[in-house]
Amino acid sequence: MNELHLETSPYLLQHANNPVHWKAWNENSLTIAKKENKLILISIGYSACHWCHVMEHESFENEEVANVMNAHFINIKIDREERPDIDAVYMKAVQVMTGQGGWPMNVVALPDGKPIWGGTYFRKNDWINSLEKLQEIYSQNPETILDYAQKLHEGLQSLSIVPINDSESSFDFEILEKLIEKWQKSFDWEFGGMARAPKFMMPTNYEFLLRYGYQTNNKNILEFVDLTLTKMAYGGLFDTIDGGFSRYSVDMKWHVPHFEKMLYDNGQLVSLYANAYKLTSNKHYKEVIEKTLTFIEKEWLTSQGSFYSALDADSLNSDNHLEEGAFYVWTKPELQAILQEDLELFSLVFNVNEFGFWEHDNYVLIQNQSLEAIAKQNNMAIATLEQKKKSWENLLYTAREKRSKPRLDDKCLTSWNAMMLKGFVEAYKALGNSNYLEIGLQNAQFICKNVWNSEGNLFRTYKNGTRGGAEQSVAKATINGYLEDYAHVIQAFITLYEVTLDEKWLQNAKQLTDYCFDFFYDEKAQFFSFTSKKDSKLITPHFEVEDNVIPAANSVMAENLFKLSIYFNNSYYETICQQMVQNILPTIDYPSAYSNWLNVLLHFSEQQKELAICSENALHYLEKLNQKYLPNIIIAGSTKSTKLPFLENRFLEKETLFYLCQNKTCDIPTTNFNEIMDRIAIPS
Repeated sequence: MNELHLETSPYLLQHANNPVHWKAWNENSLTIAKKENKLILISIGYSACHWCHVMEHESFENEEVANVMNAHFINIKIDREERPDIDAVYMKAVQVMTGQGGWPMNVVALPDGKPIWGGTYFRKNDWINSLEKLQEIYSQNPETILDYAQKLHEGLQSLSIVPINDSESSFDFEILEKLIEKWQKSFDWEFGGMARAPKFMMPTNYEFLLRYGYQTNNKNILEFVDLTLTKMAYGGLFDTIDGGFSRYSVDMKWHVPHFEKMLYDNGQLVSLYANAYKLTSNKHYKEVIEKTLTFIEKEWLTSQGSFYSALDADSLNSDNHLEEGAFYVWTKPELQAILQEDLELFSLVFNVNEFGFWEHDNYVLIQNQSLEAIAKQNNMAIATLEQKKKSWENLLYTAREKRSKPRLDDKCLTSWNAMMLKGFVEAYKALGNSNYLEIGLQNAQFICKNVWNSEGNLFRTYKNGTRGGAEQSVAKATINGYLEDYAHVIQAFITLYEVTLDEKWLQNAKQLTDYCFDFFYDEKAQFFSFTSKKDSKLITPHFEVEDNVIPAANSVMAENLFKLSIYFNNSYYETICQQMVQNILPTIDYPSAYSNWLNVLLHFSEQQKELAICSENALHYLEKLNQKYLPNIIIAGSTKSTKLPFLENRFLEKETLFYLCQNKTCDIPTTNFNEIMDRIAIPS
């Protein structure tokens, strides 16, 4: 065993028996590198990563490779999900050096941590040759490497800076129109999403486009969002048999994914489909939400109310070898044996044909037509086909459960849990299923009890383990939380307030926000640092501002500040939010990388309003409002007198009062709910 057997991360533990003398990232490992003047080899991945497993098998389990690595390097393995701060810094370096990035990510750095070389996946011989050459240069001509490292380091530091914009920006739709015009050139009007492969879902993009299309009554944009969500839900990427989305598809049509399922994707996508359902009442969206949440509850929800992180892309095939997607794919003979006389109709629905073929006689199930269209073509009642589809999926589920399941990443990550919490609450808003709210509340209580300590800080990870089929008795919260953790927990707590009107969640959100100002906010940069001031500094500061598959922590914080500034009448929060958006706007070249910032920008539009419901029956009216798609309305309410600044002195016993406000000015309260609904609706 190497030192990784002392860790709790499933990914690090996978490498604990490698012949490589792996160490974890800690002060002791870094001190040894400096003391012995050895290059540091930093290898970063995650447990559900297919190519990480391939490189481990080819290189890190190989004695010849291990001998080279052990002789000349201090070898450090990092779980990118536990340490996104380290991952972000060295990912920038790899992208600068190679023009691309991904995982596994492998970087060689000087003893002080400054990178000198890097890349992603390497074949065994290329890996050995590269390492030997680097060591030769470092021992014989170190000046060359030291000079390059310093220049690269200076470049990385400059990349972390967003220029301060002191001239006040105009927050209006004209900015957005120009960006949307540019963005539309990349739309795939056949399968939805962007016209490229691999194809990532990017839920933040479609949250913004949905809202923009709604607020501007842009039917073209709304049609594109509907196309994208429909095609993503048709299968392949979406597991139609048991629910849940894989991380991305390798092709243009959302067909063949890298089969890992990640909690953060599914949390965000449930929120997205819930909002789309509220706007469209599309039954298919409802099915996606319900299937996904059933999957989450069954496979990832723990007895403590937390959620596990991921399922691996690989699983054991019929020959007992790990194979990507083995759990999910089907051969025609397998389908024939299960479906019998229904195979022909099933094949029409799920494309057991050239369109749905993958490789090695395997099919990945995918629709390319609606059930309505297929029923019409076959002179069937739609209800009959819908029932058959459910029956087929139940049969395949039973058969698939007999297979070896993908490996589970059983750590709990705070920010990912918060995204899933929000997903459950947004689904409750849309569908009214009280079980969804109950699970969301359980998760919020788990966060408060287990990862939020008495000193006010959040932890990044919580591990209770499931090895051997039973939860371990020893639980452990580890690693100080990052801005991402705070931002998403704050957002989730605000979302809980929006359905419960329990001000405890707003107070918790405010407490965490104030903690962020104390330990993350950089007044010089005018953004929040990704890492806490309590943590050891990395080679360069990291201010996460670009939205990706997970929105930038700073953009989520900006949205939180906007909402909390209203609830608490806090002008400082509002000023910081405005300044952050103002600084970002001039840097936006490609809108998909800043879509959550654009969503915050929409908060400053003339359509933005606030609604206060003051009534003993406030929750009744709130439920009706939450079923509507109202992205431009911030809702507050009380069933009794309250000191919350936005609601103070507005509650009257035995009265039902609705206050509609805009730009810090409220209209005369009304008792007419229908009138309020008419006034907040955006004309179509």
